[in-house]
Amino acid sequence: MGVAGPWAAGAAGAIPNLAFVVADAARLEHAAAPTIRFTLHVESGGAAVRSVLLDTQIRIAATRRAYARESDDRLFELFGARADWSTTLRSLLWTRTTLVVPPFTGTTDVDLLVPCTYDLDVTATRYFDALAEGDVPLEFLFSGTVFYSAADGRLQTARLSWELEAEYRLPVAVWRETMDHHFRGTAWLRMDRESHDRLVAFKSRRALPTWAAALDELLPREEGE
Repeated sequence: MGVAGPWAAGAAGAIPNLAFVVADAARLEHAAAPTIRFTLHVESGGAAVRSVLLDTQIRIAATRRAYARESDDRLFELFGARADWSTTLRSLLWTRTTLVVPPFTGTTDVDLLVPCTYDLDVTATRYFDALAEGDVPLEFLFSGTVFYSAADGRLQTARLSWELEAEYRLPVAVWRETMDHHFRGTAWLRMDRESHDRLVAFKSRRALPTWAAALDELLPREEGE
């Protein structure tokens, strides 16, 4: 769970003093594409809020967890050799997303939906895919606009403080469950059109039934694998 912002209540008509807690994360059920649903708890210190246009940047705090040796090869493209991690291990941008929080007074819970991709050319996907277990430390950086009523009822707006942040440790199992629900036992590989056409021709000439069979022909397994 992560928390951001002070909790003090303000006077009537004052700018709502918002705070955020990332309370939970799970796979979004019945989604057409892999999506993780974060439960975001919003606190206004008792003030009435007309709505919030909330911009959220989510970063992976990669330096805040340990890594098994089995992850070294998969993490090499991101951070280089383990011996260099003291200087190369860094935070990574996962995504940016926008959410409209509906009217509430005091507290409310909203769903922050984060689409996921199995495109291994995406840095965040490569990072998640390299981890077998444990948690991924995340940083949520909030900005945007809050809409509220002045003491005389007039609509007012104010920019959110750039200091609003929250932290959450996302279980790797949640990401894997989300991806496996849509791509169970498979992975996605992007290549240029020329390479794709050559692979198609190779598969056709050899009358190979699947892409996996074509790759097995090109990359024979070594003894002991």
